[in-house]
Amino acid sequence: MNTIIDFTNKFKNNVVISLNDIKKEFPRFYRHRLTEWQNRGYINKIIRGFYILSDLEINEFTSFVIANKIYDPSYISLESALRYYNFIPEQTYTITSISTRKTNKFKTKSGVFVYNNITPNLFFGYKIVNFKNFVFKIADREKAILDYLYFHRHFATEKDIEEIRFNIEEIQSTIDRKKLENYLLKYNNKSFTKIINNFLNYIYHD
Repeated sequence: MNTIIDFTNKFKNNVVISLNDIKKEFPRFYRHRLTEWQNRGYINKIIRGFYILSDLEINEFTSFVIANKIYDPSYISLESALRYYNFIPEQTYTITSISTRKTNKFKTKSGVFVYNNITPNLFFGYKIVNFKNFVFKIADREKAILDYLYFHRHFATEKDIEEIRFNIEEIQSTIDRKKLENYLLKYNNKSFTKIINNFLNYIYHD
């Protein structure tokens, strides 16, 4: 197998194509073809070992899949998840994720992907979303809020939190407050607990 037609037919339903995927499907594949096909505009390299077909539509969902795939384990969170849930008004062009691997950032032709490191005991609270023929992992609503405030602790008071311009009505109507509070117990951090209590006071006017 050394034709782009065979390659495209095999991976047309993949968002991301890894070098391991290629080796698995085509054990005798000539790797120099990847450079050749990039030069001809058939495929695009994301980072080392990961490619996409050049006609792939890059949108929010495919970007999330790419983010998950190129740096594993990880899940979408922080600004990207908050925007996905309509919790903040700003459009987010950088795809933000949480990972147990080191903090990292990749600037690619397909977008900018940022990963924030978290300890393994706090790597939880995400779900798998099915979209068309692919899936991606994203923080659930409650964990997205916790992740964001955990990495932005300068928003400590209610006045600070007001500056974020949270969509209060959307948060009130969609999050499970008890679930958020149960998640918070896993952090076992008094200063962070105080920040989240200020957030809850701001949202619910306690």
